[in-house]
Amino acid sequence: MRVLLVEDEIRLARSYQRNLEDEGHLVEVVHDGETAYQRIMREGDHLDLVIMDVVLPGMSGIDVCRAVRGERVRVPILLLTALDQTEEKVAGLDAGADDYLTKPFPFAELLARMRALARRPHHFDPVGEATQLHIGDLTVDTLRHEALRGNTVIPLTAREFALLEYLARNANRVLTRQQLIDRVWPDGTEAGSNVLDTYIHYLREKIDLGAAVKLLRTVRGVGYMLQSPTDRRHSGNSSHPSSPDGGIN
Repeated sequence: MRVLLVEDEIRLARSYQRNLEDEGHLVEVVHDGETAYQRIMREGDHLDLVIMDVVLPGMSGIDVCRAVRGERVRVPILLLTALDQTEEKVAGLDAGADDYLTKPFPFAELLARMRALARRPHHFDPVGEATQLHIGDLTVDTLRHEALRGNTVIPLTAREFALLEYLARNANRVLTRQQLIDRVWPDGTEAGSNVLDTYIHYLREKIDLGAAVKLLRTVRGVGYMLQSPTDRRHSGNSSHPSSPDGGIN
């Protein structure tokens, strides 16, 4: 495996590098978060794994993880932390990390975690495993089963939340009407011709009403998407909110 090792303790970094290279891996070492971010953005497509300490000079490991996931870089990331606390682990996974190890750890366990990550499909998407999803200032928290726009909690029914979560996990990607119906109404219950349009209308009223930036978009004749403000700047204005055929604005 081609590995980027991010560790600010020089002695530990040398030890990890030596042991990994003894196992046949190619290892590059950097010692701070900013350099790690730059390397991942430049070399991410050619890396098999990033092993990164959480506590780093400048950007923390969690900050780096969140930043590269925001740029849709999918290289697997294994975080190392000396803090054996649930909050630290959850924060790392929410930021898009694939796994974590608490220091100190047996080197054999690190190798086992690396093998497990290598077995994952190449199209593995850390967003699909996240418990907190962010699209602009919209937060969808799957553990708390709640959504917030800024600091305002948005009251949602179970069906509305299921629809919003699926849209959020596929942010900046157009989902067809049939994809949404199959996911949110898998048993066909209530899935009449206008039910999806009605629920989209409910969501739009709740998450976009009064907001300066509208996130829920309609792509005429295709379906719907949650589009982040950053993605919209890159893609232009190709998908304006509009009424689908026979739908609700």
